[in-house]
Amino acid sequence: MGLGVFVGVVVAGPYSGAHLNPAVTFALALTGDFPWADVPAYVLAQVIGAMFGSGIVWLLYKDHFDATDDQGLKFAPFGTAPAIRNLPSNFFSELIGTNVLILVILYAQEPALQDELQTPIGLGALGALPVAFLVWVIGLSLGGTTGYAINPARDFGPRLMHQLLPLRGKGSSDWSYSWVPIVGPLLGAALAAGLYQLLAQVGMV
Repeated sequence: MGLGVFVGVVVAGPYSGAHLNPAVTFALALTGDFPWADVPAYVLAQVIGAMFGSGIVWLLYKDHFDATDDQGLKFAPFGTAPAIRNLPSNFFSELIGTNVLILVILYAQEPALQDELQTPIGLGALGALPVAFLVWVIGLSLGGTTGYAINPARDFGPRLMHQLLPLRGKGSSDWSYSWVPIVGPLLGAALAAGLYQLLAQVGMV
């Protein structure tokens, strides 16, 4: 997943600041680094992009989807699911993972680091690597409990596609769980933004 984020940041970074995640957009709006007026359009684009990507995956692997009767395998590319279903624990996992993601991103955007971490077009795009490594580390250390969405669009858009696509024997899209990878990351982002601003007030930013 980390390298997938790297690809997205490299492509989108020079044009949108690499807003691939509603939690990032939300946090930057909370800290005053992104206009609230642009948030709905960005979030809509993020969800549509996630839907489009999962649709392409379905087309690419349609023969494989048709060949298996395993509903879990059919669902796996579309939505996250917990290893152990315990909604309060699952919610906390998504909150903490996203909190770490957003807090590091907020520090990485500081002027002292921007020259090093910005993502220009071309070979200089290696500046996207810190975010890719960050997502990878979160997945290794915090992601085992829920499959770590840490991105509401990444879960909601593909889950909606799972519901809509004509997948034979696909089973449930598990909407009763779907609030966890939406609310958890958004609350984690809000807490990260608040902590970042608090630390700024005491001179730690």
